[in-house]
This record gives sequence, C-alpha cells and structure tokens, in this order.
Amino acid sequence: METVPRPGRGVPPKKDKLQAKRKKPRRYWEEETAPAVAGASPGPPRKKKKKKNLEVRRQKQKNSHNSKKSRISKKSQFRKKSREQKKPGPQRTLSGAQDPFPGPAPVPLEVARKFRRIDKSKELPHSLPKTRSKLEVAEALEEEISVKAARSELLLAEEPGFLEGEDGEDTAKIRQADIVEAVDIASAAKHFDLNLRQFGPYRLNYSRTGRHLAFGGRRGHVAAFDWVTKKLMCEINVMEAVRDIRFLHSEALLAVAQNRWLHIYDNQGIELHCIRRCDRVTRLEFLPFHFLLATASETGFLTYLDVSVGKIVAALNIRAGRLNVMAQNPYNAVIHLGHSNGTVSLWSPSVQEPLAKILCHRGGIQAVAVDCTGTYMATSGLDHQLKVFDLRGTFQPLSARTLPQGAGHLAFSQRGLLAAGMGDVVNIWAGQGKASLPSLEQPYLTHRLAGPVHGLQFCPFEDVLGVGHSGGITSMLVPGASEPNFDGLESNPYRSRKQRQEWEVKALLEKVPAELICLNPRALAEVDVISLEQHKKERVERLGYDPEAKAPFQPKAKQKGRSSTGSLVKRKKKVLAQEHRDKVRQSLEEQQKQKQKQKAKPTGARPSALDRFGGL
Repeated sequence: METVPRPGRGVPPKKDKLQAKRKKPRRYWEEETAPAVAGASPGPPRKKKKKKNLEVRRQKQKNSHNSKKSRISKKSQFRKKSREQKKPGPQRTLSGAQDPFPGPAPVPLEVARKFRRIDKSKELPHSLPKTRSKLEVAEALEEEISVKAARSELLLAEEPGFLEGEDGEDTAKIRQADIVEAVDIASAAKHFDLNLRQFGPYRLNYSRTGRHLAFGGRRGHVAAFDWVTKKLMCEINVMEAVRDIRFLHSEALLAVAQNRWLHIYDNQGIELHCIRRCDRVTRLEFLPFHFLLATASETGFLTYLDVSVGKIVAALNIRAGRLNVMAQNPYNAVIHLGHSNGTVSLWSPSVQEPLAKILCHRGGIQAVAVDCTGTYMATSGLDHQLKVFDLRGTFQPLSARTLPQGAGHLAFSQRGLLAAGMGDVVNIWAGQGKASLPSLEQPYLTHRLAGPVHGLQFCPFEDVLGVGHSGGITSMLVPGASEPNFDGLESNPYRSRKQRQEWEVKALLEKVPAELICLNPRALAEVDVISLEQHKKERVERLGYDPEAKAPFQPKAKQKGRSSTGSLVKRKKKVLAQEHRDKVRQSLEEQQKQKQKQKAKPTGARPSALDRFGGL
C-alpha cells in the first residue's frame, strides 16, 4: 500500500488553510512581486469576489430615510463618477504596452465636408432658446454622421474605371466583342442578345436594385427575369399592344401600359389590378420615395396613382395634345414632359399649372433625360439637335451637337454618361465623372444593333446598358457607367425575401407626401418670410386688431393692502411713463444724429459729385 510521505523527507510541509486561501495565483500579465516557488504553476484564473456587497447594503439602510431630493442628488453624483471613469485615458493592452496612437484616427476636413449637408456659413435665424438648442443638437448630430461617413469611405474599395485607348486610339471604334474578350468571365456573361423578332419592338426596365429586368413587346409579349442568373420569373402574352412597362417599388409588382388600360401584375404573371381610369397610356414613370406611378396618355392627361393605397392623387390636363415623351428628375421627383411645339414642361401633382416651361428646340421634342443628381437635362428634337440644359435655376443650354438624325431615346447613367439611340445605332458620351457635364464632341462608345432602338436604360450598379429594339433585347457592356459601391440599406442587389419585406415596411413608413414635390426640395426646411408677413397682414385686416401685439401692462396682485385700486393705477402710470420716456429718448437721439450730419457739410459750398455717396 502507498503511504502518505512524512514532512521532512523531500516533501514540502502542508500550509495552513487560511494562508492558502489568502494567497492568489499570479497572472501571466502581472508583474512578479515575490519569487515564485520552483515548479509551481500559476493555475487557472479565478474570479474576484465582490467584497462591497455588505457595505452597499448598510449604505442603503442608512439612506432609506432620506428625502427624494437627496436621492436625486446622489444619483447625479453616481452619474458624474461613471462619466469620469469613462473618460479616455492611456489605453494599455494585456501585455502592458501603451497604445502609441490613442483615440480615433483623425479625419481630414475636406473629406468630412464632402458628406456634410448643413451649411454652417449661414447664421441661425433668430428663434427661441428651445428651438435654437434643437438646431444646435441637430448640427452636432450631422457633424458626427459626416465624420462616420468619411471614415467608412475607406471601406469602399471599388473604383470606377473607363476605357482608355492605346497611343491615341479612339475608344468609339472598340467593338463589344473586343470588350467581352478582354474582361473576366463573370463580366463577359453580362453581355447577351435575346432574339425576339416575332414580338418586337420592345420596351424594357430594370429594377431599383439592378438585379431584375422586365420587357414588353408591341405584340403583347411580357416577361421578367433575373438577368444575372438568367432565371425566368414570368412570361405571358397579354394579346394586345404593350406601350410601356415599369417595375414598382420592388421586383414583385409590375405595371404594364397596354393598348386600352393600365394593368398591374405580380412576379408570377398573375393580373392583380386593371385601372380603367388610366386609359390610352403611352409612358410610365415610378417615383420610389413617394410610391406614385405617373402615367401620360394620348388624351393629354398626366395622372398620379398612389400604389400604396390604390388612389389617384391628381389628374392634370396638360392641354398639349398627345403625350409621348416623359422623364422624371430623380433629385426632386418632378416630371418632365416634351411637347410637339419644342418646349419641355415641369409638373408637380400639387400644382395645376406647370412649374416651369423651357423652349428647347425649333421642332417637336423626341426624347428627354435627366441625370441622377438633377443637375443636367438632355433633350433631342426633330431639328436633329442634341442639347444639355442646366436645371439649377437658369435653364440655359450648356452644350449642343447636331446629329445625322434625331435621337429618339436618351438615358443617363449613375456616373453621368449619356446614351442616345439614333435609328439602329447607339452612341454614348462620357464626362469627367459623376455630376459632370458629358462632352458631346467625341463619342465614348458606339454600337450598331439588329433593328431600330425602341428603349434605353442603364442598369443600376452594373456597367451595363439595356437596349430594346425591333429584334429583341441587347445588353451592352459600358465600362465606368455605374456606381461601383451601393448602399445595402437602400438598394441591395443581394437581399433575401425577408430583407425585402422589412425594407418595404420601412419604405412605407417613410413615404414622402405628394404635396412636397417641388423644384427645390431644400426650400422645405426654410421659412418663407414674405408669405408669413402677408398672412399676418391679412389676419390683422380680417380681425380688426393684431392678436400678436404686446399686451398692455397688468400689475400683479399683492397682499397686505398693496393691491388697492389707487396703487394699481399708480403702477400702471409709472410703466406708461417709462415707455414714453424711452420713445422720447430714442427720437431725440435720431434728431441729434441728423443735425450732426447737416453740420458736417459746410454751408454755402458748391455741391460735389461725391455728395451722392454721403448716405452710404
């Protein structure tokens, strides 16, 4: 049998239990204060016991009889202590080393200014202290958000690129086959042709995420599919002419302008609604932030349909004949209509008259397009002119070009590229980047199709241009056309069904009313001083008195006989006398200033030409 060894034969003696409990094992990151026993291991880390439980309980029992005010003051003291503890100090790691770069990394001022939305050069208007404090809090929050956005810009690794010719080579001579051979396999799969001559010509539309494509032919063919994976969603024949097609707020709903009425389908091709109040529709536009479907008809009516409640918001009689040219401004949701007299009119559902009218061409308008920033508008007319206008209040043409034949269709990309369809040829002009004016001198790319162009649209977040023509659908590769970095919370091409449902609920809660559509959306946050004064003047005339005028002085009631009638009258007279003295003093000061100005001029002197500047 094994026996317990005696103390003294090479075995250390047993220690007292209390002494063993008091001694704590040394952690590997702590400095060694006492020499460690040879061969002894530190052992597993133990949790520290809380020794302040009894003290806290006694403190609570002592302070139970205190008043509510003392409790509040102690709470504030505890909060102050916690705040002091949270102050950033020299951060140390487990090894004991100090961080050489404490705190967040500094952000350059120019980068943060790019994401700033509030102009701090303007002074805050005169307002109440409560309102001013709210404005200051909003400014501080906006400053913090702009700094966070500037920091997250480092994560945007994708950069836009363009075609560059070698040794002065013209990029317009580069064919689509050459681009497909030069790019990778995934990008080459984005170029394809659908031969659908039997049901053409076609109109097409991409969803907001850029993942799904819907197209409709003149002979009734309607289809929608995931063009990246080539998975067909639905395919039907409506047995009548299809004039235009649009996705609604998501790829699950589809609006089709047929020969007689407007029809709504789901992604399985099942007809959900037939809206007979929208008849003879020629063009469709969907406003995603307002959930409005704008329709232009042969009868000259512009109709706004709220798809969230199924109600027609406005039906405007344009009085300009057949409406066949329509585009929307993504910046302010204003609808641009082209007319046969060479003008373009801007419309809002809350106004019965056009917001503006622009004379663009000597002949009728064939196509209109507006870039995503709302800065430029491109128009083409029967006079074979292609013009780019400035929409920032001037509405003046910035550049113009004469084409061999009029461009029947125009489209802007996310990076400011302009595509024009002229017969069976598509020309693309490029600028210097986003929100820059496209140069119309030399085309960036040129491509010839199998038939006349009937519809154009750039795919969001993909360097792809979809073209609908009489021979089917063509997907062109256009390097540098789209925004490479997308906002996953706004338009996520890879979202699941559950994410799409959650986004739809959020978008409905944040829906913008149709009454807020105007030319300058930033003017909604400003105060219209002129109309405010006019309303105040009309109110005074209607009531016969000014309700916002200063109320007469009413003395407060006092005790111990000091609120008698005589004392009240004396106090009223005293206040009135003081106000009268202030008015007299102010008038005397103004008179003295006028006398000093008159004395400064010598009497009898000849008038000088510089006297006209005396009042400045």
